[in-house]
Amino acid sequence: MPPITTNKPLPLPSWFRQNIPDITKVRKIKNLVRTSSLHTVCESARCPNLGQCWEQGIATFMILGEICTRACRFCAVKSGRPLEVDLHEPHHTALAIKELNLKYVVITSVARDDLPDEGVDQFVRTIHAIRALTPQTKIEVLIPDFSNKMHLLKKLTDARPEVISHNLETVKRLSPDVRSKADYARSLAVLKTCHQLAPASIIKSGFMVGFGETYAEILQLMQDLHETGCSMLTIGQYLAPSTSRRHFKVTRFITPKEFEEYRTIGLNMGFKHVQSSPLTRSSFIAEKGYQKCLSTQK
Repeated sequence: MPPITTNKPLPLPSWFRQNIPDITKVRKIKNLVRTSSLHTVCESARCPNLGQCWEQGIATFMILGEICTRACRFCAVKSGRPLEVDLHEPHHTALAIKELNLKYVVITSVARDDLPDEGVDQFVRTIHAIRALTPQTKIEVLIPDFSNKMHLLKKLTDARPEVISHNLETVKRLSPDVRSKADYARSLAVLKTCHQLAPASIIKSGFMVGFGETYAEILQLMQDLHETGCSMLTIGQYLAPSTSRRHFKVTRFITPKEFEEYRTIGLNMGFKHVQSSPLTRSSFIAEKGYQKCLSTQK
């Protein structure tokens, strides 16, 4: 199907409708995040699943502040000059995880190209802080590319998070336009390096559809990811964060039937778990994917 060229935003299809969450439970997490001076990607990236996850007491914490040094055209996170790194943030994050009694948590961050270590030390400090307070909590990290610097990736993998995730986001042809400061080949190299450095960790990645990619390009992307050692995959519908010219426009809404087809293709390729649906996001029901991968290893 050819891309739609209208300048008006496409209306959301019916399959995006969700139930109204319990506002009392949502406020509990909101207040905890505010009083702890923390950030969540749920809010910063305007995740459509915020209500559903927060109602269940689940949040994805975003460390290293809320201002990113990159300005990817798919992302709602603020970009600009970040503040100094808060060295109390790892402990506050761990306290919030303990308060929520999380058995599984996803830690992500903005890109920090302004820092000599690009933020990797804060990831390591956060992992250690969580393990000190709630050693039973399984940790998934969703990382920037750290410029594919071996010594930085080794610092991260030496901390041995259970899951290491880095998103490819889109197909090779569209990558320079959608995520201009990132690089398709570099992201693949990051995943492959992490797999080599931490063979006990599960390697995960994700991408979105609806940018104007072709079916053949999606299959090639999936094959490229599988060859890195990636075993867990998420596929979701791209939703433009705003009507601003900065943000890439949605060209098409992919149907639930098509998402299910991609899930089947991924499993047949050899991925151990594929979460594929219009509302799928990297950290959405992430524990389910982790448990699925564990069960296939037994």
